[in-house]
Amino acid sequence: MTTTGEDRCEAGTRAGPVWWGRWRSAALDAGLALLSMIECAVQGYPFARDAGLPVAVGVVFGLLAGSVLLVRRVWPVAVVLVWIAITPAQMGYLMGVVGLYTLAASEAPRRIIAALSGMSFVGVFVVAFVRTVQGNVRGDAAVVAEWFPPFVSLTMAIGLTAPPVLLGLYVGARRRLMESLRERADSLERELQLLAERAEERAEWARGEERTRIAREMHDVVAHRVSLMVVHAAALQAVARKDPEKAVRNAALVGDMGRQALTELREMLGVLRSGEGQASKGDKGDKGVRGESVPLAAVGVAAAQAASRVSRGQDEGVDGPCLAELEALVGQSAAAGMVVDLSVEGDVRGYAPEVEQTAYRVVQEALTNVHKHAAGAKTYVRLAHRVAEIAMQVENEPPPEPGDASSARLPSGGNGLVGMKERVVALGGVFVSGPTDAGGFRVSAVIPARG
Repeated sequence: MTTTGEDRCEAGTRAGPVWWGRWRSAALDAGLALLSMIECAVQGYPFARDAGLPVAVGVVFGLLAGSVLLVRRVWPVAVVLVWIAITPAQMGYLMGVVGLYTLAASEAPRRIIAALSGMSFVGVFVVAFVRTVQGNVRGDAAVVAEWFPPFVSLTMAIGLTAPPVLLGLYVGARRRLMESLRERADSLERELQLLAERAEERAEWARGEERTRIAREMHDVVAHRVSLMVVHAAALQAVARKDPEKAVRNAALVGDMGRQALTELREMLGVLRSGEGQASKGDKGDKGVRGESVPLAAVGVAAAQAASRVSRGQDEGVDGPCLAELEALVGQSAAAGMVVDLSVEGDVRGYAPEVEQTAYRVVQEALTNVHKHAAGAKTYVRLAHRVAEIAMQVENEPPPEPGDASSARLPSGGNGLVGMKERVVALGGVFVSGPTDAGGFRVSAVIPARG
């Protein structure tokens, strides 16, 4: 069973009878078969007369032969073979033309198409040549030139075989090309859909990462300042009556830190709001108001930079705190009543901004945790500059008794150690934290150096 390109295109959505894909195709084949039957029946009359057969036999034979055209879509080879078989009877020319066209447009192998087309050409040529010669013999042979029978036979053979075969080959190639393009378009659409889904997944992952980054920046910058405020407030409450001058100094420190904390929060919120405003303006200029916010990546970077600038009292500068400010950071904790011992080993040199910022944040968060969980405990901060890395360690001794007056009972969200580890690991470093044998706590980090 050989199908044409048209049948193959309609195979997925058949709505016609039997092997036809559509009723229109069935009507077309029925009409062609009816015309072929009429043609063969008319041509069967002289065939029966020349063969000495009853006229009814010739007509019935013509009707049966012409009806074969109904199966041209499923058996085009059979249609062409029937036409070759009845070519000597000089009937079925419509069936031959349509059959050759259908065969050439089908998925039949090229060798079969070439063989049947050649057989049809030879059959038409021989029959036409014999009929022309016989006509010349019965007529006046002197009037007709010798080249006339071959010329007429060749013309008829080419005219009945070449045009339908060439047209069928063109239509079949065009259908196959259209099917290939359609398949490519479907494949491209599936690939684009898959890429869109993957892009959405990556965007969702990036949004989650930036949310975590913003939360980490706000926690590192603001929580440290607020923790010192609480410590100073607790100390103020303890010495308010015993040492009024110290109480005044602590109150001034609390006020300064509170104003700095508010400034930091206002600056970060301003960055977020201004970013959203810029995104809205861009959306209006391009596609109208869509209600989309600025990408979290830009907001996270801007918020981290703004918070870092405010915490250092600068309007312009590098992207974050550096190790040169570590002594000032330790001094703030000392002013809050913590006994801090800072030691630096190795030759001091510059590192990449992200390395210095991460090292600074680790020490800052570790000191904040000491204020929260071990108020009054002596703390050791060690910084080591090595050849290919920078190492830091913050270790505190066991805290005083729980009933000690210096205890500020600071709340903890449990995100400090997680944030420190995320920062260090993101730069390819190692982070370790845990209690010491003496009852204190130690935070250690090693970060590869990047100049």
